[in-house]
Amino acid sequence: MPVPNSHCSVPVLLLYDLDPSWTREEKDEIDALSAQLGDAIAAAGHPTDLVPVEDENIAAVLEGYDAMEHVVFNWCESVPGVPHSEQAVAETLESLGFAYTGTPPAAIELAEDKRRMKQLCDRAGIPTPEWRVYDRADAEGWTRFPAIVKAANEHCSEGITRESVVTSAQELEERIAIVLDTCRQPALVEDFIDGREFHVWLWGNGHISMLPPVEMDFSGFNDIHDRLCSYDAKFVPGSAHYEGIEIIAPSLLDGGSLAELERVCRAAYTAVGCRDYGRIDVRARDGVFHVLDVNPNADISPDASLAWAAECAGYTYGEAGSRIVKLAALRHPVWCDDAGLHSALAAGDPCAGRT
Repeated sequence: MPVPNSHCSVPVLLLYDLDPSWTREEKDEIDALSAQLGDAIAAAGHPTDLVPVEDENIAAVLEGYDAMEHVVFNWCESVPGVPHSEQAVAETLESLGFAYTGTPPAAIELAEDKRRMKQLCDRAGIPTPEWRVYDRADAEGWTRFPAIVKAANEHCSEGITRESVVTSAQELEERIAIVLDTCRQPALVEDFIDGREFHVWLWGNGHISMLPPVEMDFSGFNDIHDRLCSYDAKFVPGSAHYEGIEIIAPSLLDGGSLAELERVCRAAYTAVGCRDYGRIDVRARDGVFHVLDVNPNADISPDASLAWAAECAGYTYGEAGSRIVKLAALRHPVWCDDAGLHSALAAGDPCAGRT
């Protein structure tokens, strides 16, 4: 069980982005979610300031804060107004001398490039669906159906809809053309595994622990095109996928399956270079767990799967956030040798002693 947070009250700067293209309602929603996370971390013992970023000048909003006195909770999806710039936020924090939560720039950049991530999994022997990347609207060489077509450099299921699942060569070529045209990037084609899907959270550095897996249950959908976590499933309340996918937390797996899932996810977490925490998306077929995606700085909103997994392990939302802060604090020159901090992390590990 988690240890009370009296050991270490590391001050936190909760850094989050507000993109200039967002509507006022969208910005208000992010402000509210950030305040909810900030309040939870504060309740867990960390003095917390909310620091919204609204343009490219991240250094300016942090100018009044001393890097020696804070840890930054990096909750930025990107530099506002700059697509595919999540790693640039981490680069800026490093240049300013701040210790921050989450994965370093190189690993963030790797995880956003699905081609490189899949190549890495193949080299490391980590099961992943058969795949191929297409730069042209032809499906030469592809014979496995059903298949799924994704943009090769997007995350958060951006661009994934029920039409992303295809069952013929003609549909495949049409979908590749749509991705090339709308996303302006190559199309990743994968064998579509019509099986159980798990969102698996891990945290730690050196000793890595798996939180109880959360399962996305598609049994309410009969059509294969609907048995996936689309963009709508994650971000559009009221949509068929958002309302129809059931969340099972924790998922029901026997001991052997759970151990194998943990082995695969730890291997992916380590291979990509995740730090502090991360989410591995996995699908199972014929007893094999296939890694779909590695998310080093995944969504940790109060309604996301981290909160479900943490609760199953005995953590409140704030305690989970506090643990992430403490992991980052071990890289801070002030708190890196704090005996109470080390003790709290070790005693609060829900998987302590597990090999």
